[in-house]
Amino acid sequence: MLHLFDTAQGRVVPFEPREPGKVSMYVCGPTVYGPPHLGHGRFSLVFDVLRRYLTWSGLDVTYVSNITDIDDKIMARAVESGRSTDEVAAENEAIWWQAMEAIGVARPDHDPHATAYVERMVELIVDLVGRGDAYVSDDGVYFSPAVVDDYGLLARQSLESLQAGARVEVAEHKRSPVDFALWKFSGPGEPSWPSPWGEGRPGWHTECVVMSLDLLGDGFDIHGGGQDLAFPHHENERAQAVATGRTFARHWVHNGFVEVGGEKMSKSLGNFTTLLDLVERTDPRAYRLLVLRAHYRSPLEVTPSTTADASAALERLDAVARRAKGVGLALDSSEVEPDADALAEFRRSMDDDLDTPAAVALLFGLVTRVNTALDAGDRWTAAPLVRAIGAITEAVGLVLAAEAHDVPDEIRDLARRRDEARAAKDFATADALRAELSGAGWLVEDTAEGTQVRRA
Repeated sequence: MLHLFDTAQGRVVPFEPREPGKVSMYVCGPTVYGPPHLGHGRFSLVFDVLRRYLTWSGLDVTYVSNITDIDDKIMARAVESGRSTDEVAAENEAIWWQAMEAIGVARPDHDPHATAYVERMVELIVDLVGRGDAYVSDDGVYFSPAVVDDYGLLARQSLESLQAGARVEVAEHKRSPVDFALWKFSGPGEPSWPSPWGEGRPGWHTECVVMSLDLLGDGFDIHGGGQDLAFPHHENERAQAVATGRTFARHWVHNGFVEVGGEKMSKSLGNFTTLLDLVERTDPRAYRLLVLRAHYRSPLEVTPSTTADASAALERLDAVARRAKGVGLALDSSEVEPDADALAEFRRSMDDDLDTPAAVALLFGLVTRVNTALDAGDRWTAAPLVRAIGAITEAVGLVLAAEAHDVPDEIRDLARRRDEARAAKDFATADALRAELSGAGWLVEDTAEGTQVRRA
């Protein structure tokens, strides 16, 4: 049975879906004012892995991730560039999906846009104002968290503690420093929608509560996102649902930060690298492997060194896939059952709060066992282990390259001639051919099946 750390409870708990056999997930998506950075890539990969594992386990998963296409940051970027907010949002949303495709993140079942839900957001705010839980001020409509008895649950702090630690704001429109905007009145030339209080636009915290409940219904199973969203964003979503008597998410799951030199990576700090920059410089699968090698709740250090190390580890996986195929063993063969013990261990690791580092260690242990078996010419032992590698990599969305498509014919010919020289015990020629391959930028590996080459 899957167990996950629940931010609301502050501990690892059994995952109990609302409906047996089905899982409903809502993960906060991007605010499309700029290109995605590596932190965005991490949360997307973490929840992609969770989604894939649940699906691989036989569950019917409905996955929703939104697009925030109206926001103060989008408006600021539009002013800077002399374009409309629609143009800025459309351009950066296209970049977002391009980056997601590059790192192998599956598209959501639903990708609601904030601008398509403004009317329903207004309906929610009308309800909150009517209940006395929100009030109209000079610059918009604000929600009063004091009406929610357990406000601060996701921050693991009381309302009193949050109020005491809140920064005193210059704006005089709020009754309390922890009150937050549900509706913002628009200035001249700014995007706006009609409301009972005047032309304006929704606050960020109102978007997801409306979209998640509309698409997934009350008591949906998982609400996820980066650790930085737990408070105030997710807490403020939850507060609105609670105030209107709705049952919100059953489980809250948050991933850790991407760090550079021990500091959180973010656009505001200016220390981010865009995802597209990364995938242009290295195999994008290496970033998935790097994410898998760290526990999802732990910080993840992304540097040239860690990325290069992940790339080298990925090559080991590709190499065993190529080697297995070379002797007629396919990762996805329907004729061989995966090793049952390996799959059982994999499930134990993943069910233990998505312990992907343990799953990756198991994967590389299988690689060693396959190579040992093939070195001994024992295909019978290797076959179920190869299938286990295929099943595990499928479950976590890691696609292996069993074909060396990028090896030119002239390089293949050098490798073949080297094998012939070794077979004839002409080691001087074999060494010369190895040197020629290395000089051309290829790494040379001696295997039981002959010379294998890959780019250095």
